[in-house]
Amino acid sequence: MTRALPHSQMFPSFIGNDARVFTQRHRSTRTLGLSMLIVTAAVLMGCAQPSGNDGDVINQGYTSGDGSVRQWPQDDRGEPVRLTGEDFEGGAVDTGDWQGDVVVINTWYAACPPCRAEAPALVAIAEEYQGRAHLVGLNSTDETATAQAFQRTFDVNYPSIADRDGAATATLQGVVPLQAVPTTVLLDQQGRVAARVLGEVPQSTLATLIDDLLDEAAPAATTSDAAADDSDLDGSAADSDTTSNDPTETTTDSSNTDEVQTQVDDQDAESAS
Repeated sequence: MTRALPHSQMFPSFIGNDARVFTQRHRSTRTLGLSMLIVTAAVLMGCAQPSGNDGDVINQGYTSGDGSVRQWPQDDRGEPVRLTGEDFEGGAVDTGDWQGDVVVINTWYAACPPCRAEAPALVAIAEEYQGRAHLVGLNSTDETATAQAFQRTFDVNYPSIADRDGAATATLQGVVPLQAVPTTVLLDQQGRVAARVLGEVPQSTLATLIDDLLDEAAPAATTSDAAADDSDLDGSAADSDTTSNDPTETTTDSSNTDEVQTQVDDQDAESAS
């Protein structure tokens, strides 16, 4: 009968030692690889936060939207939104000054790729709708030098609020969620949020949204004007009625004059006789 050899005889001790060494080395390699992955992920997460420094690298620190569009019917829009602040040149910006026109608010910063991609379209829209719609940027990230360099690069022809303290962004965020950079928000002629685009906005889409808002009537103003017109019409009718009574008064005066003249003629006749 064949007898099975003990485990120690089948696998000499030196083989066992080598196996243990190999296993330890393999585990060390896996641990090192995992550590490197963790470090790399931490570095990438740090890059994902926009620093606002002049040395920012393009493609860092933005949350991209999908270009989705949301519109609010007139009856579902809230109270008017008013953003104030200073632009990167130190000039005052107040969207309340533009009530009665459409206002387009665009969040951006210089190192954001879709912001750079859509900049020419925004410049073209601002030029096309001058006097009917106003564009304003909202930048809570960049220092002045970085923002001005972006504006020079793309010949930006509209102001941007330098919102380093986040006040204007918080005002807008309280009304409509800003879930991506860039986000474009449109205010109707009464200053209410009417539409939002998450991510890069195509020029044709933005033009259509502006046209829709320009075609809307301002309900409050229209009602007031109509009431004023009705009042004017009522006043005109009253004047017309008053004027229509004048001929009667004239006739009465004429009859009195004839009566006096008759008396004068009678007196002359008596004197002659």
